[in-house]
Amino acid sequence: MSEAVNTAAFFDLDKTIIAKSSVLAFGRSFYREGLLSRRSIAKSLYAQVVFMLVGADAQKMEKLRVAMSAMTRGWNRDQVASIVRDALTDVIEPIIYAEALELFDEHHAAGRNVVIVSSAPLEVVQPLSEFLGADEAIGTRAAIDSEGNYTGELEFYAYGDYKAQAVRELATRAHINLPESYAYSDSITDLPMLELVGNPVAVNPDRELTRVAREREWDTRWFQHPVRLRDRVPVPPKGPTLAAGTAAAAVGTGVVLYVWLRRRALGTR
Repeated sequence: MSEAVNTAAFFDLDKTIIAKSSVLAFGRSFYREGLLSRRSIAKSLYAQVVFMLVGADAQKMEKLRVAMSAMTRGWNRDQVASIVRDALTDVIEPIIYAEALELFDEHHAAGRNVVIVSSAPLEVVQPLSEFLGADEAIGTRAAIDSEGNYTGELEFYAYGDYKAQAVRELATRAHINLPESYAYSDSITDLPMLELVGNPVAVNPDRELTRVAREREWDTRWFQHPVRLRDRVPVPPKGPTLAAGTAAAAVGTGVVLYVWLRRRALGTR
């Protein structure tokens, strides 16, 4: 007897489901728990502004990977996962795209699994996936030592061709028909994943992905409306509040810097 064939919708995370980098969004929470210095926070805010303005090409992503690996060496994996879970509502809820959650509902109603596929660490992607109601999560896996601390090396980097490889492996295990499935991303770096499915969709695409989507006549969508997730699904229980004020401050600072740099860029044209 042949196995049943399933379909799925694969979503990139940053600037596709949420409006900024998921890793950088938790910077203030990591600072409050003593994992980051003030200098690291300042750098993360600057990196977030660059991400908002120009996106993340292969060179920027590689620099971010190297910097993050060095910065997180010695962090405890369980502590990181706990911080992320405790801060989810304060940090992530203000930046979730309503359009993405509506697509989650549409795909679930059609019987498709929803899979979040991100280069962010699995300790970030997995709790986010559960929080947002996705069925599966694929993320970067960091190597850990015998005490559960990050070594600074990666076991798997969910980026570019490797992200597509992880999607193919999941499709094989779960008997997913990729030609009948969907994929959503904002970045040209996710072209290998988008090319795997029969229904690729460019979401808030960068310049190169906009060009490819136009040439190949792919569907292009623009997400811009945040929604309060607590109005849609029950909010998971939290531990002691870590980031109610600091997360808002980080977002506010990032927005101010973004507006200032944007005006400056426009003024030089």
